[in-house]
Amino acid sequence: MVRPLSTWTPLTRTLLTRTLLAGCIGSLAAVGSTGIAAANETQTFDGELSGFEYAYPVERLEFSSQGQDMQMAYLDVTPEEGSANGRTVVLMHGKNFCAGTWEATIEALHDDGYRVIAPDQVGFCKSTKPEHYQFSFHQLAANTHALLEGLDVGEATVMGHSMGGMLATRYALMYPEQTEQLVMVNPIGLEDWKALGVPYQSIDDGYQSELNKTAEDIRAYQESTYYVNTWEPEYDRWVEMLAGMYAGEDKELVAWNQALTSDMVFTQPVVHEFEQLQVPTLLLIGEKDNTAIGKAQAPEEIQETLGRYDVLGEQAAEAIPQATLVEFPDLGHSPQIQAPERFHEELLKGLADQ
Repeated sequence: MVRPLSTWTPLTRTLLTRTLLAGCIGSLAAVGSTGIAAANETQTFDGELSGFEYAYPVERLEFSSQGQDMQMAYLDVTPEEGSANGRTVVLMHGKNFCAGTWEATIEALHDDGYRVIAPDQVGFCKSTKPEHYQFSFHQLAANTHALLEGLDVGEATVMGHSMGGMLATRYALMYPEQTEQLVMVNPIGLEDWKALGVPYQSIDDGYQSELNKTAEDIRAYQESTYYVNTWEPEYDRWVEMLAGMYAGEDKELVAWNQALTSDMVFTQPVVHEFEQLQVPTLLLIGEKDNTAIGKAQAPEEIQETLGRYDVLGEQAAEAIPQATLVEFPDLGHSPQIQAPERFHEELLKGLADQ
């Protein structure tokens, strides 16, 4: 019995449409067009980012979660023999980032004697992208904890950037005994957007928005938010990474997982629990950051009040019991990429002070 179309998920309907149109594509390709030629100039990647190489070898954890077989890709970079300081740092990527985006930070930590573990969370980059999954920061933290247990890591510093800051916070709240130190790099979620008047966007609407993203859109957003209206050639690689997945053969699945995780970020704030953190916390904040989920959908008078990291960093430091705040007045959302030497100097100092 065939289920009514109205009961299918947007992703399933999209995949069906894609299949039905497959026969037409061959004839269109024969005709050719400027648009198709232009699209072919951009390298594309499948849903697990095959063909995009990280700077370090990728390993994989196979496990079961919510009744499904999963695989979580991760990097495990150990220090040179004789240089280990006995400490481990777990890096948690942001929503528009991957484990591979941490490459400069991994190098700096490795050179200073740290073992570094950087997973791609389920739903992102080289890891499984399920069609149905109850995404929560609790679930992702539990997945990460299982990975660390399997790697015999008893205690670690957890360090999160952007969305990863929210995840690292949840991890520290769930596993305080296994968290030596919490480090947050321009974390999103330093404010509760829905409580401040940002309207909710449905997952279906979010999915359509994600489907429409282009390399030009991604670059424009990163330039204004991550790098304070500046651009360097080395930033191109991270645009190509994201754009390649959005344009690849599994683009519907990529967009669907992005929509699901956006809903998680918007509806599961951690800011109200900052006072419950029991571990030393280092905040590394680029003050020119203006990130706020859903800002574009908010009334204009509310937009102007959101994403003020020059204020949010100080508010977070006041709320977190054992917080140390380091601010970069001229940097944006990704200080570890925009000014790596300056950033890593402060990071290593903050870790050593622990």
